Amino acid sequence: METPSDRRKPGNLAAGVRPREVVSWAMYDFANSGYTTVVITAVFNAYFVAEVAGRAPWATFAWTTALAVSYALIVLSAPFVGAYADAHAAKKRLLAVTTAGCIVFTAGLALVGRGDLALGVALVILSNFFFGTGENLIAAFLPELSKGEAMGRVSGWGWSLGYLGGLAALGLCLVYVSHAQARGDDAAQFVPVTMLITAGLFALASLPTFLFLRERAVPVAASGDIAIGAFARVRRTIAQARRFTDLWRFLVCVVFYQAGIQTVIALAAVYAQEAMGFNTRDTIVLILVVNVTAALGAFAFGQVQDRIGHVATLAVTLAGWILTVVLAWMAQGPALFWVAANLVGLCLGSSQSAGRALVGYLSPPARTAEFFGLWGFAVKISSILGPLTYGAVTWITDGNHRAAILSTGVFFIAGLAILAGLDTARGRAAALKGEG
Repeated sequence: METPSDRRKPGNLAAGVRPREVVSWAMYDFANSGYTTVVITAVFNAYFVAEVAGRAPWATFAWTTALAVSYALIVLSAPFVGAYADAHAAKKRLLAVTTAGCIVFTAGLALVGRGDLALGVALVILSNFFFGTGENLIAAFLPELSKGEAMGRVSGWGWSLGYLGGLAALGLCLVYVSHAQARGDDAAQFVPVTMLITAGLFALASLPTFLFLRERAVPVAASGDIAIGAFARVRRTIAQARRFTDLWRFLVCVVFYQAGIQTVIALAAVYAQEAMGFNTRDTIVLILVVNVTAALGAFAFGQVQDRIGHVATLAVTLAGWILTVVLAWMAQGPALFWVAANLVGLCLGSSQSAGRALVGYLSPPARTAEFFGLWGFAVKISSILGPLTYGAVTWITDGNHRAAILSTGVFFIAGLAILAGLDTARGRAAALKGEG
């Protein structure tokens, strides 16, 4: 817990935290970003629609439904995983389990070929479930590592390093795809290998996290039924909702604006290939460039956030998202679409970093895993709502991806409206009073 004396100390890190430990924490963002970048955003999603589902009218909806099921599983489990992790000081142990699960099932995606719809859906659900659960757990370490007023900067370090991890994974995949295409291989031959590359990089890059990151939490639960204990903590959180009005308002805001973000993440490559005519190599290059701008956005806005405030920073990025959607909808050729894509990068890095830091800032210090579980709950609800809406619009409009991307803008507008009523000073005061 941060004390007034801690706040007077120079630097960004909490007492007793060494820079090596923060780097090892941020390396997990580097490690797991390959999964979301290659599997969810750049390669496997478009491969699923075009090859596994054969560009059927329901293909995009099938992809978004598979993601929705995995997110629904996370929604059901995240608060209880977080409560268990807090009660038993088990964040790191649970993170090891989720990391292994994501790596194994990502490697399994290499077995998915043309027409293997059931296998592809099952492996996407399982790999994404473990990825999302691990994402919540690693985020819950943030308040232990940084001072309250520096969470934006430290979170930004992690997000920016994460986008470098996405770059590394995509870069390796691009080298292989270019080589495979040069020798005449098609997507059914080279995409499975990119899944093995992604799984291998995740395993290797996550090692520093498990070697150097400390579990500082102290077990607080008595022995007994784990499920009942976790449920009791979650029930208490919900019962005390009035004490954390601003945190809960922000979680509602997260549901809406993240619905738009998760749609872009899950369907960027699909839109690029189906609406703009990009091939696999073009799409990888596009996402590579977007990751560069995303890393810059996460780092730059992490510095800005602690100066101008969490709400102002997030409001600027949401306005940028609205502009991005309009530009992508208007684009008839690659030039304007590239402008929109790079704006996506700036907004993506900054909004994700700002959102994570704001949750940490508004959470009671002794219950961070629990509240980050609720953050994960909100994000996964949005991950169901946004992509499913996009998929449904494409199905209803007989494959009109432009109409689908335009509908995504509504989520950002709603998020911006809800954000306007947030009072971070009041929310932080409530968090510091509600540690029990």
